[in-house]
Amino acid sequence: MTPFPQGKHMSHAVLMAVAASFFLSAAALAEDDSAQEVRAQEASAQTASPDAAKKLPLWEAGLFGMGFTQPAYPGAEDRASRLLGLPYLIYRGKYLRADRGTLGVRALKTPRVELDVGFAASLGSHSSDIAVRRGMADLGYMIEFGPRLKMNLGDISSGRGDSRLQFPLRKVIDISHGFRSRGIAFEPQWVTDTRLPKRWFVSTNLGAIFGDSKLADTLYGVAPGEATPTRASYTARGGLIAMRAGLLASHTLTPDVRLFYILRIESLTGAANRDSPLVRRNSGWSAGIGIAWGLARSEQSARD
Repeated sequence: MTPFPQGKHMSHAVLMAVAASFFLSAAALAEDDSAQEVRAQEASAQTASPDAAKKLPLWEAGLFGMGFTQPAYPGAEDRASRLLGLPYLIYRGKYLRADRGTLGVRALKTPRVELDVGFAASLGSHSSDIAVRRGMADLGYMIEFGPRLKMNLGDISSGRGDSRLQFPLRKVIDISHGFRSRGIAFEPQWVTDTRLPKRWFVSTNLGAIFGDSKLADTLYGVAPGEATPTRASYTARGGLIAMRAGLLASHTLTPDVRLFYILRIESLTGAANRDSPLVRRNSGWSAGIGIAWGLARSEQSARD
């Protein structure tokens, strides 16, 4: 299986560029409070200025490697696995952000509310590798673009943890099939971040993903011409796609090297298209392990 599906309208170079943008955001998540604390301690020892020690660089760049396995789509019996190695960039501008899961433009920032416009992405799968989808169109490599509202629920003065609600609403585009629109996704989440002793950082999330009828049809619809004796035709409808719970744990080995681990489980109980012939499992899991190695950072500090 190739690392990414090769659409006839999309060059390999462009696919890799979009993939790098998504996993850049994942690498930014590994820039946890533990790494900040290690750098702060070193900076404080050199400058004797606690305030200066707390400031983060405007940008950082390095290398990022990750192995990941996931269901081919929510409810799939077959899996898609990838092994990736990419450069990453963290940028903490006042408006342009590539940091802590944000990849795009930050339009609003207050201690309690933040609004950004950014990207997300999901890996595609060849239908020839998915028994129940053989003879159907491939699931392309998709990117999502749109606004996300974040509401901080935590104690912003403690500095030890964070709790927030996130409400991303995004347009889904299939870049493997000529940037074709695949509908709208809405994924509300409750996220908590906690800094632990010995340079560990843990982020958890609990939420759900909803899709309109167009996105649902991409994942679960079976056109009459695609029906077989073992795969009935099916018209998908918009609504709940899956409930999800996730965990990201990061361990700072040095100020420049961080290991991280990802686990996500999902359930299709109550999903709008649970009775689609393409849904073969009521639950699924995803897991990954990776490393981020920082190679360079700016001397200029970020404002926030």
